[in-house]
Amino acid sequence: MASFRRGIGRVIDAAGALGAFCVVLIFVLMIVGGVGRQFNLRVSGVNDVVAWLCASAAFLAMAHAFRHGDFVRVTLLLEKLPPAPRRVFELVGLAVAAVSVAYLAWSATAFTWESYEYAEMATGLVVIPIWIPQATFVVGSWLLLAAVIDELVTVLQGGVPSYQKAIEERHAAGDFSSDV
Repeated sequence: MASFRRGIGRVIDAAGALGAFCVVLIFVLMIVGGVGRQFNLRVSGVNDVVAWLCASAAFLAMAHAFRHGDFVRVTLLLEKLPPAPRRVFELVGLAVAAVSVAYLAWSATAFTWESYEYAEMATGLVVIPIWIPQATFVVGSWLLLAAVIDELVTVLQGGVPSYQKAIEERHAAGDFSSDV
């Protein structure tokens, strides 16, 4: 089980890095577009690519954000509970999240497969098969599902979830910025 956790952790970290790279590409393309417009260059298609990269950055980084305690969670109640009730609430929350994210992953996959099956093309200035940018939605959703299930199993086995450890490490280092 530990090797699975390490393996999925590496994949999630790689996807997070890819999401960060998408943000860098957005920056570069926005600069190129801005400068290009000043020189009357045709840069209209840049907007299509930037939109796809925004979605890619968000979905590829979701699982990474979740595992590192950067996902939006309401912990006000959880922090005040004793360990046993906290574990029960954590399990219920993770179970609900697993079901919700499983539905998201399944829907994203079906949606993207339909785009592939019907050879749907992007309708903007950059005309490519739309399933290509949609694939990051699918990959990100499945990675988030794997991360949620992994944390659910960890809590079921009596362990502390990764996101809680990450928050505790930040607090121990004096970083309370994510609490604001």
